[in-house]
Amino acid sequence: MKLQKRAESYEMDMCSGPIFIKIVVFAIPLILSGILQLLFNAADIIVVGRFAGSESLAAVGSTSSLINLLINVFIGLSVGANVLVARYFGAHQQRDLEETVHTAMVMAAAGGVILIAVGVLLADPLLGLMGTPDDVLPLAALYMKIFFAGMPVNLIYNFGSAVLRAVGDTKRPLYFLLLAGIINVVLNLFFVIVLSMGVAGVALATVASQCVSAFLIVRCLMKSDAGYRLDLRKLRIVKHKMFSIVRIGLPAGLQGAIFSISNVLIQSSVNSFGSVAMAGNTAAQNIEGFVYTAMNAVYQTALSFTSQNFGAKKYMRMKKILIYCLILTSLVGLIMGNGALLLGRQLLGIYSSDIQVIQFGLNRMRIIASTYFICGLMDCMVGGMRGMGYSIMPMFVSLTGACAFRVIWIYTIFAMNRTLSTLYISYPVSWGITFAAHLVCYLIVLKKVKKGFDKSL
Repeated sequence: MKLQKRAESYEMDMCSGPIFIKIVVFAIPLILSGILQLLFNAADIIVVGRFAGSESLAAVGSTSSLINLLINVFIGLSVGANVLVARYFGAHQQRDLEETVHTAMVMAAAGGVILIAVGVLLADPLLGLMGTPDDVLPLAALYMKIFFAGMPVNLIYNFGSAVLRAVGDTKRPLYFLLLAGIINVVLNLFFVIVLSMGVAGVALATVASQCVSAFLIVRCLMKSDAGYRLDLRKLRIVKHKMFSIVRIGLPAGLQGAIFSISNVLIQSSVNSFGSVAMAGNTAAQNIEGFVYTAMNAVYQTALSFTSQNFGAKKYMRMKKILIYCLILTSLVGLIMGNGALLLGRQLLGIYSSDIQVIQFGLNRMRIIASTYFICGLMDCMVGGMRGMGYSIMPMFVSLTGACAFRVIWIYTIFAMNRTLSTLYISYPVSWGITFAAHLVCYLIVLKKVKKGFDKSL
């Protein structure tokens, strides 16, 4: 009984009561979780940059786009799990809820094993294809191979967190992340400074901390007395639940992977300007990551709130949810993006004392950080549609409006004027185009969903 009451204290009924207050209460722990995660990731980069040199800093930073490319398909599947769990939780369908949770966790473990093989085998050739400089490539490959060895626990944590978010619990993942992150920082300092392990030490510290967070999330689900309780004896694939997770999550994953392809092309273009430009780009990208992560928390909020209300057939609440999420993500993006730009020189100085590195980072932030809120608006539209089970349409819109546009930009406008500023401008332009297209699609989807609700009443 105590366990059940404890679980209920973390859950949230998103289908009744004041919407905006609940959105804020739900989103704040998510924002803090994302910022904490990036602070710990920043600790990786800061420790490497300060104690292992600019080549090691460039090596760790240059792998981010490629790592995202390889893991985004599986992370996208956790979106499918989140949508289904929230839908069944909102509709009070306990058996469907239980089957979805167990299917999702098996998929997470299996996906992690697949990624170990993919990451270890493809690290060297893919980094070579990206044009990674010879002085950086061996270190970057070593970092990737160790990082991918931890993929099973990485995905287990992500899928487990998706389950908890779906029922309104964003606090416990924050607590787990805080503990794991502290362990990550301590191990970073020990491996890199004391043992002089460089990028290998940073990667090992990351994997060790992910093991801790995965253990805590699994323990939390196993000790729950609610319908989403994880029972190791019930772990199995329920085919129709797996297909539903894939139907919703795979387009999200493919979108993320193909987005990463365009980012890999951009990273390859940045690489052509040398290791100093790469280091500046890496530092600025890391700072901008705090803004993106905070806005992405609002996207996840739109996803979970819309899914629960879709399950409960609350049409009018879904419209209000999107409006409030668009307002919130605009505020977060404008305040954090321009705040980061205002403090850019000081923030970049944390990553590197090299004046050239800092200048390259500032040049990027002037264009991207100041306009990042448009990306948040774009993502919220996607969250609203995915929450209603429509995942393929936003995928195609995003791929056309952002990815294809950026690739065309690289081979046309950037080819004619090979400057980093020309390269970076492709981001805000593509976000604006894609947001406008998503808005049209959302109105079409909402109209279709309303008709379906009307017929079922």
